[in-house]
Formats: sequence, structure tokens, C-alpha cells
Amino acid sequence: MRVLRRVVVPAVAVCLLSVTGCSQFDKSLGQTQALVSFQSGTSVAVRLHVRAACAKLPNVSAVPLPSGIPLQSSLSQVEYQISNASDTDEARLEECLAKFPSVAGMSLQDSTDMGS
Repeated sequence: MRVLRRVVVPAVAVCLLSVTGCSQFDKSLGQTQALVSFQSGTSVAVRLHVRAACAKLPNVSAVPLPSGIPLQSSLSQVEYQISNASDTDEARLEECLAKFPSVAGMSLQDSTDMGS
């Protein structure tokens, strides 16, 4: 019985870890982001304003800015997480962005595009 316990307990732990790892992997799949580019010369203040204004829409949230990187670099483009957004939500985001003449465009990227 003692030998069986030594084999079963680690096996159960491996199974639980693999399920947790798979769920984290599955969670990363299906993630969609809207990447917003700006006209050259757009100030950091304007980029932050656009970022905040359009992040108030349903199912749209600004991706957190990385720490330790100057704002000028981290805001070369603004990223919104829109994984749960409907087509209507995406259209609202486009309408919001269109209000700002400094916005050059928006592209969508899903998790299958990342790292390519």
C-alpha cells in the first residue's frame, strides 16, 4: 500500500498541474486586441487622452502600460483588450477613435497572430 501511495500522489499532482497549465494556455487563446496607431508627432498627452476616452466603452479595456519603460516608448501604439467585444462594441471603438484626428488607424490582432 505504501508503494502505491508513492506512485499515485505524484501522478495526481502531475495531472492537476497539467490541467492547470492547459487551462492557462486555453485562457490565452481567443484573446483579441485592438492596436491603435497614431500620426507621427502625436504627443504622449494626446495618446493618453485617446487611451482613456475609448477604454470606457463596453467590453473594451486599455492594456496596462508596462512599468519601467518611458511613456513615449510604451505608447508608440495604444492597445485595447477586446476579447469579449461584439461587432457592435468594435464598431463603437472605431467610432470613438475616429473622433481623434491624431489616430492613424486600428488593427485587430488575436492570440494566433501574437509572436509571429
